[in-house]
Amino acid sequence: MQYSKPDDRWAFTRTDGDADGAATVKALSAAAALTLDAAEAPALVDRLAAPPADRRWTALVTDGGVVMTSMSHKDPGLGHVDLLAVHPEARGEGRGRALVRAAEEWLRGQGAREARFAGNPPCYAWPGVDVRYTPAACLAESLGYERYHVAWNMTADLGVDLSDGDDELARLAAAGVSLRAAGADDRARLTAFVEEHWNERWAWEAANASGAHYAERDGRIIAFAAWGARPGWFGPMGTAEAARGLGLGRVLLRRCLAEQRATGQAESQIGWVGPLRFYSRAVGARAERVFWLYRRDLA
Repeated sequence: MQYSKPDDRWAFTRTDGDADGAATVKALSAAAALTLDAAEAPALVDRLAAPPADRRWTALVTDGGVVMTSMSHKDPGLGHVDLLAVHPEARGEGRGRALVRAAEEWLRGQGAREARFAGNPPCYAWPGVDVRYTPAACLAESLGYERYHVAWNMTADLGVDLSDGDDELARLAAAGVSLRAAGADDRARLTAFVEEHWNERWAWEAANASGAHYAERDGRIIAFAAWGARPGWFGPMGTAEAARGLGLGRVLLRRCLAEQRATGQAESQIGWVGPLRFYSRAVGARAERVFWLYRRDLA
């Protein structure tokens, strides 16, 4: 369907919920020189197009460019620019600016009072603008967005030894702990555990992850780790407070990374990292991708 536009040079088409439109969005995203994420671009579009059921979102396409945008379900006045891509051959003519303005117009129509170039958890592409996508950061700042936060990922090389140590497994068994891969029959129980101990956003990620592992004791889940809720990335993971200090995070992390390696990945992005030292010590991960988060009022 056609969408009203703030720039008369291009027509914008809304493609959300349209199979042909989704294919167009994926093709543009993959072709738009997302050099740090090109291989994942189609899967990212699929993920952004299948968010939590209560999320409002849209994709706007013009000749040579696409923007995906959504509303936060936690804050009805907050909107997000989730993905912006312009084909290299179509750059330098103002398409990126026009796409962002079109996204802002749609967000205003949904009641948004603030727009962010920042991830809309639990279903997001990136925490913010990767600093190496410098033109995107420059565009945001030229449009009046202010940088308000910094986030980072860590990269884990998957060629390292990710096997369980016999002594480690024996220690956990002596403590009454068993380790399991979460199958289809386990997901509801695992999701309930994550929501009880953390929040509904992590619970959604656990439910939609490609793979997950958990530890249990006396029939109760006490720790978990997941990967693939955001395509190709690791996380989230957590240990119930009463079970901390057993080393469960390290074991579950390595099991998830081993599964990612089995899919053909050479490395894994640990997304939106908090405990920098833990991942460095557990698997030799290094801080690498840095993201600037931007926001501006929608007057």
